[in-house]
Order: sequence, then structure tokens, then C-alpha cells
Amino acid sequence: MPDAKPHVLLQLDSDPHPSVFDAIVAVDAGVDHVLRHGGVRPEEVRNLVYGAIFTRGVEDLRQTAVFVGGSDVTLGERLLAEVRQAFLGPLRVSVMIDSAGANTTAAAAVLAAAAHLGLSDAEVLVLGASGTVGRRLAELLARQGARVRASSITMELAEAACQTVRQRVPHALITPWVTSTVEQVASAAQGVQAVLAAGPPGTQIMPAVVRRTLASLRVAIDLNAVAPVGLEGINPLDRATPRDGAACYGAIGVGGLKMKIHKACLRRLFDSNDQVLDLEAIYQIARGLPEAAYSAGRVGSPPSAP
Repeated sequence: MPDAKPHVLLQLDSDPHPSVFDAIVAVDAGVDHVLRHGGVRPEEVRNLVYGAIFTRGVEDLRQTAVFVGGSDVTLGERLLAEVRQAFLGPLRVSVMIDSAGANTTAAAAVLAAAAHLGLSDAEVLVLGASGTVGRRLAELLARQGARVRASSITMELAEAACQTVRQRVPHALITPWVTSTVEQVASAAQGVQAVLAAGPPGTQIMPAVVRRTLASLRVAIDLNAVAPVGLEGINPLDRATPRDGAACYGAIGVGGLKMKIHKACLRRLFDSNDQVLDLEAIYQIARGLPEAAYSAGRVGSPPSAP
């Protein structure tokens, strides 16, 4: 029996220098070779993919995969579309998109929220919903049946975020909110069971005095690790830490689960040659991890650090 082919990951990054972070995570996940390409543009994708699908027989293509990354999420989605268009019937490989780490971060945050309340019919506020991670948080929460309050600093941005989510999730229960002042933040947060903050680094959105008035709040998640954090009073290291009656998570506390999801998805790529790991697929893989048992309330300890 011939030796198995090594696992090869073709890294297509929209930034001039391909992400070192993504390459190291791939190696730690067990990838044998990472072929790194930076500054990739849509018109260059086809020939790069052809190099991946024409060099091995169909039976060996599951041992080659593509990872789309970079800081520009919109461009990353265009690259993904070009990757998929380059496939020729069975001549294809599995592909994952995690530009700016947005998909794995959002999946980890929503899974953490699910550890403390049923998301179906829950009232949830997403602060910074017009941003890269915020929009993905809103989409995943809407897919779980939550009633999402999508906030931004202007109504135009908030409405645009809602429209984007509705295009992907037609049944989404999502409404726009403006949170450019402390008073508006307090109004948007009244009656919610969860607050997830995905605002810009170093920008406080919700003062602790507001969070402490939210009697219905059960979980608060802040994805900003740069001081001042988005939710005042939450430590970046918090991981299901009880504060003022709610379980709190900071960016680093969520980051451990994000890394587990990222590595699990990379490994999954090599199970077959026909997978497309986008936001929803990544979340479904995350739900199947051992940490998801905690999220479903079946065990009593929070997700462990990587």
C-alpha cells in the first residue's frame, strides 16, 4: 500500500505578507506543509488553485486544502468565491475562510454565550454590529433564533448590518439600534439576557454603571483586549467569571476556545475534498467539540485554555 500523501495547505492571504499567525496555527494543527501566498487578488486565484488540484489524483485531493485569510474580509469573500469557481467537478479541494479571524472568533463568542442561556428567543445586544466580527456575531445569533439588537454609532450603519444579516438569514429577528452615547447604550441594553461587544480596539462602549443596572443580564462578552476594553469592568482574562450577577468573558478568555475551533476546522479540511468551511460550517464544527458539552450545560466547567 503506497504511503499517504502529506497534508498540504495552500494559504491565500489578501495582505502583502501572509499571516504568520495562521501559518503557525496550521502547523500546530498537524498540517505538514503550508504554501503561503500574500497580496493575492481575485484574478490570481484560479491558477493558484489549479496548481493544487492538478498535481494529485482525485483519490489524494483530500490531503490538499485551501485557507483564505487576510485582514480584508470583503476581499477574502471574493477570494473564496474565486476558489470555488476554479474547481472542476471532482477536481476540487476543501476550503476554509477565516479572514481577520472573524469567523472563528464569532463562533467562539456565540458558543460561550450558549453556555449560559438558550439562544432561541433570547434578547441579545451586539455592540459594534457593523464591524467585521460584530456582523458575524449578529448572523450566528440570528441563526440560533435569538432576537438580535444590532447596534452601531449611526442608524445607517446599524441598518446596513441588519440588512446584511437578513440577506443571509431571511428569518432573522434583528433590529437596528444607535449606541453613540451612554444613554443610548443604556436604552439598547434594557431587558437583554446577553451583551456581546465587538467594537474598535481601545474604545469603551458600555460603562460598568450601565452593565450593573441590567437585571436580566446573564452573560457579557467583550472581544476587545486593548485598554480601555469595550465593557468596563470586564477583564480580558475573564472566562465565565461571575460579575454583578452575570457570567463574563474577556477577549483572551474567549480566545482559548477560538484557537481550539480554528485548529479543529483545519483538521476537518483533510477529512474529504468537498468541504466549504464558512461562518455557519465553522460554528457547526465548534458545536461538536467537547467544549460544546459545557455550552449545552451538560458539564460543569468552562472551556479549557488551549
